Amino acid sequence: MADDSHILVVEDNAPLRERLARYLSGEGFRVTTAADATEARAKLRAINPDLMVLDVMMPGESGLQLTEALRKEQQSDMPVLLLTARGAPEDRIAGFEAGADDYLGKPFEPRELVLRIRAMLRRAPPPPPEAPTGPLQLGQAEFDLERGELRDAKGPIRLTGGEAALLAALAARPHEVLSREELAASLSMDESGERAIDVQVTRLRRKIEADPREPRFLHTVRGRGYVLKPGV
Repeated sequence: MADDSHILVVEDNAPLRERLARYLSGEGFRVTTAADATEARAKLRAINPDLMVLDVMMPGESGLQLTEALRKEQQSDMPVLLLTARGAPEDRIAGFEAGADDYLGKPFEPRELVLRIRAMLRRAPPPPPEAPTGPLQLGQAEFDLERGELRDAKGPIRLTGGEAALLAALAARPHEVLSREELAASLSMDESGERAIDVQVTRLRRKIEADPREPRFLHTVRGRGYVLKPGV
């Protein structure tokens, strides 16, 4: 299946970087490469990729540091897929905490990488027919489920791909408690997904709640999961 989405591959291992570029190009993607975080930043200033595949263990600024910096600076809300030889659950959680949307351990099958990329690019699917059709009010902000857009009086509020997908899943079934397992499945997350949901919830609360420690809209239901309760 061809795809003309633009992928930025950031990998310090030159042979692997070249192999990834050839494989992704062969799958129909447009590919730009960078050897480290400094070059990646320069490429990001010049192009607007649809997704970044980013190595974690790089000399200088690591992939985790780059991801976290981009999210904090709100320079980019593009999906980020981290690549690393360290695949322990705590390493995966650290990646999600930094703002990544997915995580793939090395070594990996190139086909799996492509499938994950395509899943990320189509994440936050259209809402089911019974989903609310109008914007949901979240205090001073509102979420347009059809567009996957959160905005307030000042304009759009940047969401990462994972945050947008999580908010869309909750907003499609407002006032209904959704388990971590359900949410992880709807976001196509792997076995660490249920823990990653907690990380994404924490990040999302910072953007929709006046006081994330005392949430008004995104509530935890102990032992069951999370529920979104829109309102003014």
